[in-house]
Amino acid sequence: MTTITAQQKEHLKVLQREEINGHFTYAKLAGVVKDANNAAVIKHISGEELKHYNVWKSYTGEDIKPNKFKINLYYWIAKILGLTFGIRLMEQGEEKVQVIYSKLLDDVPEAAQILADEEKHEDELMEMLDEESLRYAGSVVLGLNDALVELTGALAGLTFAFKDSRTIALAGLITGISASFSMAASDYLSNKADDDGKNPTRSAIYTGIAYLITVMLLILPFLILSNYMVSLVWTLLNAILVIALFNYYISVARGYNFKQRFFEMAAISMGVALFSFLLGNVISGWLGVKSS
Repeated sequence: MTTITAQQKEHLKVLQREEINGHFTYAKLAGVVKDANNAAVIKHISGEELKHYNVWKSYTGEDIKPNKFKINLYYWIAKILGLTFGIRLMEQGEEKVQVIYSKLLDDVPEAAQILADEEKHEDELMEMLDEESLRYAGSVVLGLNDALVELTGALAGLTFAFKDSRTIALAGLITGISASFSMAASDYLSNKADDDGKNPTRSAIYTGIAYLITVMLLILPFLILSNYMVSLVWTLLNAILVIALFNYYISVARGYNFKQRFFEMAAISMGVALFSFLLGNVISGWLGVKSS
């Protein structure tokens, strides 16, 4: 048995804790996977994590209790937000321990093989994952993008034109709901024509629902508050929040660059909103429309 230092023992205990948490998390996730082959892959990885735990235990001589909170957290994240997102988020956490592996490779013989196993596990998981929600991510992006850009701009323009929260909310709802059905119909026809393997009806539903949810979040401030300028500021903050949350989800699930996608989408939405706000000011003055 290789002799390890006190510091190396602490490093190994960190790895040991990660392995036992991974073992129980994957075992729990395997129970919610409907596809038998995918469930078998996850169960196999769960078993491998336990083997790795026992290897590290042989060095530390200690039992490490699993973190039940962390296990349940990842389980419910996967249940609510999708298996792909949950597993990728968990794998991101595991990547942080690779720094520890680099410190052990020269002194602990098993470290190189276990690190290779971990990388293999990630490859197996990424090849396996193909959720419907991500196959139709493009449809969700279409609905979100259009609702954020079009309705944020429209609400900004309506704010200066009408200067009344209820009137702005009414006009925004009519515009947003009509646009959501129009966007869903366009997406349906587009996918039917392209014949790219996606179900046109499901794609249209994802697009329409994403658009409607965004519409409600953007209009909500005008329904709650009477001050139209405060409502507009709240709406813009809601838009930024939606952009941040969605892009974080996609960046984790798809491995995209979060900052690049977030700032690009936010800049477009806020730019259109500013232009529309100024345009509403100009047009209302030109037509002689005054607030009541």
